Amino acid sequence: MDWRNRKAAKSELHEEGTKSTKFQNQKVLFVTFPAFSCPASGFAFPDVLARTVYRFRLMRHPKRILNTVPKQCNLSRFPKHITANPMFRIVFASLVLALAVTANAEIEPAPDRDRGEGPFEQLILRGGILIDGTGAPPIGPVDIVIEDDRIARIARLGAPGVPIPDEDRPGLAENGREIDISGQYVLPGFVDMHAHIGGKAQGTPAEYVFKLWLGHGITTARDPGSGNGLEWTLTERARSENGEIAAPRILAYVTFGQGRDRPITTPQQAREWVQEVKQRGADGIKFFGAPPEVLLAAIEEADEQGMGTAMHHAQMDVARANVLDTARAGLTTMEHWYGLPEALFADKTIQHYPADYNYADEYHRFSEAGKLWRQAAGPDHPRWKAVRDELIELDFTLDPTLTIYQANRDFMAARTAEWHRDYTLPGLWDFYAPSRQAHGSYWFAWSTENEVEWRQNYRRWMEFINDYKNHGGRVTVGSDSGYIYKLYGFGYVEELEMLQEAGFHPLEVLRAATLHGAETLALSQITGSVEVGKAADLVVVGENPLADWKVLFGTGAVRVNKDNEVVRTEGVRYTVSRGIVYDAAELRSDVRAMVREAWDDAGRELLQPGIAAAP
Repeated sequence: MDWRNRKAAKSELHEEGTKSTKFQNQKVLFVTFPAFSCPASGFAFPDVLARTVYRFRLMRHPKRILNTVPKQCNLSRFPKHITANPMFRIVFASLVLALAVTANAEIEPAPDRDRGEGPFEQLILRGGILIDGTGAPPIGPVDIVIEDDRIARIARLGAPGVPIPDEDRPGLAENGREIDISGQYVLPGFVDMHAHIGGKAQGTPAEYVFKLWLGHGITTARDPGSGNGLEWTLTERARSENGEIAAPRILAYVTFGQGRDRPITTPQQAREWVQEVKQRGADGIKFFGAPPEVLLAAIEEADEQGMGTAMHHAQMDVARANVLDTARAGLTTMEHWYGLPEALFADKTIQHYPADYNYADEYHRFSEAGKLWRQAAGPDHPRWKAVRDELIELDFTLDPTLTIYQANRDFMAARTAEWHRDYTLPGLWDFYAPSRQAHGSYWFAWSTENEVEWRQNYRRWMEFINDYKNHGGRVTVGSDSGYIYKLYGFGYVEELEMLQEAGFHPLEVLRAATLHGAETLALSQITGSVEVGKAADLVVVGENPLADWKVLFGTGAVRVNKDNEVVRTEGVRYTVSRGIVYDAAELRSDVRAMVREAWDDAGRELLQPGIAAAP
């Protein structure tokens, strides 16, 4: 158990007891406990937790849990005036229950929508410069007519800089609405193919995640795993689809085996489980690994059921099934890059692990991963071409998530990114911090040598991705934010930058982020490009993103005006999701307010790892 994520926001509390306050828009109760043990729950609480302050939502029906404290729990260490208090027993029972739940306990659902206007009977975006996502260059000015949640007309209005006669423009209906976006750029809404909706460990409410996504133009998000539980994700998917919450379109992929109390060990069990989650409403399945006969049966069944599949080919299983094996079975997308170098091995069959390697040691895991591409065949080897061409023939999609490992090549740059101060919640910042126990927090021995190895790793990795694209393979954009100092929304924009670094033309980057994502999700008839008949999923930004993706960041891009004054661009101005128009700056302002309140309630400030607060 990583206790950092349950620590108090109020470090100044010193006495045992309770205190109510407001924290991240929830009514909560703070309580401190002396050390004790509770065999019935399987937890022993050391003295170090005696002054730890835990946070709980007040139960609506407290009497139901008054009797849930197990009799085996020794409460003798608590003062009698506290144990006699019914509220103490409520909170204590909540603690025992909270610690007994699984790691994928659900987060707070998003509140009912309080931002965004529409859909409208008619909405006209006037005078924009269109980049439609198909690979076509920019064109403008254009007027885009939206009726309800669909694009009804795209009217070209002549050459730029020339007056536009009113009679050439689409007429505004009696109940119509228009927005002047003259000179601004209109893009398709972005598709994030690897978009975790936060989690308890990160301390990220759904509202926080959704508003950061919409605030950066993301209108479709594939949750690879439904870590908050499938039913939770399906509920938020439905609420989003109905316009009840401010959120992108959600696709719910569920981790293979989720919900079972024992492992899936036979192909028949695998097929039955796939059929079950399909019936429950899952859009797809996320795999990490399994015995080959089980894994491949599940992938084949998902394909037969019309479900999407994604896989992180984890090191514990990749020696038995790499991307060629899974792609042949019908896998839709490869996440990250694990499994691809292994398919390219020409002089070995297993990664060259040191003798003392231990996968449970996160430093071992990620430091050795940085050496993997150098062990694979290079572009001059026949193996490279054979693997590339077969994957393309299988219509296999690469979802590289380059951005999530960016800290590995420059740890300081990732943790000191300017947006952390205003946009990163305390719980998420603590989750990022170096730790031998937490996933993705392997910074306790990260060295210059590690960063150099990862830079070399990126070169070969990017070379394959670009070559794959150049030969007709599909590459998409996924961020995997919420880990390794990557922040929702911001991490997505960084992925666009990294694809350009890999050799993509900016128009190829945009197509990967929009149309190719939609194609992979079987949504290209609905979204992914700005075309008549498709959903009104749009991004409006004041500056040309093809010239600089940084203009999409919520913090803007740095510029110097004609008076030699340093200024910032505004970031995304409007995000239109299924006809609902969101003021992106307003969404980001909401997030900043949430973050500011959370740090104030925590009674501390954001500090870099190992730096103590000033006395």
